[in-house]
Amino acid sequence: MKPILLGLSVLLLTNAATAQEVTLRAVTAFTENTTYSRPFEHFINRVNEDGKGILRINYIGGPKAMPPFEVGNALKGGVIDIANATGAFYTNVMPEADAWKLTERPMAELRQNGGYAAMAAIYAQKLNAIFLARLVDNNPFHLYVNKPIATTDLTGLKLRITPVYRDFFQAMNASVMTTAPGEVYTALERGVIDGYGWPIHALFDLNWQEKTKYRVDPGFYNAEVGLIMNLDKYKGLPAKARAFLEREALDYERRNEFWKTYNLSEAKRQAEAGIQTITFDAATARAYVEKAKEVGWAGAIKASPQYGPQLKKVLAP
Repeated sequence: MKPILLGLSVLLLTNAATAQEVTLRAVTAFTENTTYSRPFEHFINRVNEDGKGILRINYIGGPKAMPPFEVGNALKGGVIDIANATGAFYTNVMPEADAWKLTERPMAELRQNGGYAAMAAIYAQKLNAIFLARLVDNNPFHLYVNKPIATTDLTGLKLRITPVYRDFFQAMNASVMTTAPGEVYTALERGVIDGYGWPIHALFDLNWQEKTKYRVDPGFYNAEVGLIMNLDKYKGLPAKARAFLEREALDYERRNEFWKTYNLSEAKRQAEAGIQTITFDAATARAYVEKAKEVGWAGAIKASPQYGPQLKKVLAP
């Protein structure tokens, strides 16, 4: 009987541990196994490995499982528990999320100077969410074109845009149009567009380097991808699971210096693929970046008169 009782005890203890393990449903707003999903996927693998008996993340997938612009509402309503997404994808729920692109301070500083707290209060109020960590930082956007330009006047150029840089490109007199990322390659090939805005990374995920001739330097804005979680689910986590999740999330956020090195390798890779660099003189380059900031903050304050001015004080110098 002793071996039987011992076996039953082990089984009961195992079942008890399994019963305490929390499972979270997760999606990414980006195609799986591409530049902006990989940090999230690595995070999930580590959580599932180190969190056995405490926490497990069930990775549902990317845009094929849920359209990117539905992620915000799905998270808010508890359809999913945790998501990897950029604020630009859920401005329909929380307009202030787009202000992440205007950050000029590192996350460590924002967590000290009130910037994170200001954003966190808005996430709780409007998205019923908590912003656990920023998984992509130090990552500039660029203008990519197939016609050489000598000035920042983009009159006559047809550019594919997202809301992130729509106002900026229009302020420089470009004609703009919105298309799904999957349609950009064909639009370039057929001459429907002359260029597009995109971060320094991820061109190769979509093969856009095959149809792109020039990258304009310097970059502008700061691409953001965040790890966000439904607030009710977060509050309902056992203390041990919550502490474990926070620790793992912050550990990944602290790795964001990596992107600076990656920027250099991606610029080199683009050059090797035949993408030439267009640069402006120092004064024009400075004015170009300042114009992006001016237009960006004007849009952020217009979208959120209540919170925009406050966010500008803490997110940018």
